[in-house]
Amino acid sequence: MYAASLDAAGSVGGRATSGALGRLQGMPNTPGNVPDVSVIVAVYNTMPYLTDCLTSLVSQTIGTGRIEIVAVDDGSTDGGDKELQRFAELHPGVLTVVRQENSGGPAAPSNRALDLARGRYVFFVGADDCLGTEALERMVDAADRLGSDVVLGRMVGVNGRWVSKAVFAESRDEVTLYDSALPWALSNTKLFRRELIERHGLRFSEELPVLSDQPFTLEACFRAGRITVLADYDYYFAVRRDDATNATVSYRALDRLRGTRQLFELTRRLSEPGRGREWIHQRHFTWEVARLIGAEFLELDAEVQRAVCDGVGALHAEYASDYALRKLSVDQVLLLRLAEKGELDAMIAVLECLRDGGPAVVVDGERAYAGHPCFRAGELALPDAWFDITGQTRKRFAEQDLGPVQTGVVDGRLHLEARSSLPDLAALGVVRAEAILERAGERVARSYSAEVTADGDGSLVRTGIPLADLFPAKRTPWERCTVRLTAAALGESLPVLFADVPGDAAGARPQRHRMRAYGIGLATSEGAAELHIDVLLLPLPQLLRTWA
Repeated sequence: MYAASLDAAGSVGGRATSGALGRLQGMPNTPGNVPDVSVIVAVYNTMPYLTDCLTSLVSQTIGTGRIEIVAVDDGSTDGGDKELQRFAELHPGVLTVVRQENSGGPAAPSNRALDLARGRYVFFVGADDCLGTEALERMVDAADRLGSDVVLGRMVGVNGRWVSKAVFAESRDEVTLYDSALPWALSNTKLFRRELIERHGLRFSEELPVLSDQPFTLEACFRAGRITVLADYDYYFAVRRDDATNATVSYRALDRLRGTRQLFELTRRLSEPGRGREWIHQRHFTWEVARLIGAEFLELDAEVQRAVCDGVGALHAEYASDYALRKLSVDQVLLLRLAEKGELDAMIAVLECLRDGGPAVVVDGERAYAGHPCFRAGELALPDAWFDITGQTRKRFAEQDLGPVQTGVVDGRLHLEARSSLPDLAALGVVRAEAILERAGERVARSYSAEVTADGDGSLVRTGIPLADLFPAKRTPWERCTVRLTAAALGESLPVLFADVPGDAAGARPQRHRMRAYGIGLATSEGAAELHIDVLLLPLPQLLRTWA
């Protein structure tokens, strides 16, 4: 441990605001005084990001006279220990450095730093992240003004790092785990009142190399008298390393399984049964459990796969409800149900199917099912309802890009052609052309099936209507024909709209019928759902001009 000496000047490199400068001239951060904030940094091989992190801390407008930084080096081998020493010498009385053998995760160094912290508040920062210059000043001011036990400052992802933004939609003086997206923001990168932490003996689970911050944060939020969200400033910059080795990014299945179980158990212990508890469970299933049964499951050793299968199956049996699972896909819920039954081979088959492009859609009447290898597999006897994707399939069908219909007459047939954005349109339903034939006092409907074939990323729809159908034998021709093209699936129908028909689009020579000549006229407009065909008796002068 490197003892920190005093810095009465409290310089912040000229970045402090005029209001902060007055405070910097005040009481120095001596062992006999209580800092406003103890900033805790667990460090392990985070160079060169560590430099930016520490720079952002000593540059805070709150002033180094009001903070202490407790950095615990968990056995770094990348020169981070030397960088910590350099900052400790540059900022005596501000930075305390502790070195220890590597513990395998951030929990142990965070706990050791908590034991040393003296501030009224504690703020945890990742050693590869950094803070906005005014972050600590703004958060402490808000906590003091509102009496908050926990303060969240808006987080921003850097270098492609994804962070949940829902809870930061607006600043709120008070939120709870039940009325906000707070359960989706359980990292420990928040301002905590240290009295809250010590009163409840909150510490990080050292048996968890990953996720140890989430049970800590969740319990702190359950115990807090007031939680405040500040969305008026970029407080925290979460940086994705170029090597993508941030602890929150790394995947360690059994460690994550243990941490996830702790989250569920903690939620059950500290909340009452009901929708509020299920809301938090929804977060655990959506984020933590879903990751355990994702594509990375296939990369695990067989023994680990079995352990994860049994573990998530038990979580599903104990904690699942319709509301808690409502954000999961049908495939994810299927995997959880298979895990509860212990069907590891079926889980692997489903995941391999998803990896290889996903299951085919099986349409049975007005229901659609995901055709996974275990669907209607006799030896498993799984309910069809586990595979039912009717709702999302109907939605996908209704939202497809279909059309416009291109028309033309070739070899005595009216050809209709359109494109669909669905490559599996043929498997979902049928496309048919309906022709309504009319003449004085008479109306008849005829139907023509369309050929639907997969074509690249979509499907090609083709059908044709023989013009001879307009001229029945031994009868006068039909005078008018109205054509509609319709796609139908799962009890739903979708009209296919037409493109404009150029004046010469008919492409048809006059038709002879019972020694008389008739012309064919096509008429529609862009976006219309109907094409009109007119059959006109040609007078002799026009017939001569046409055949000239």
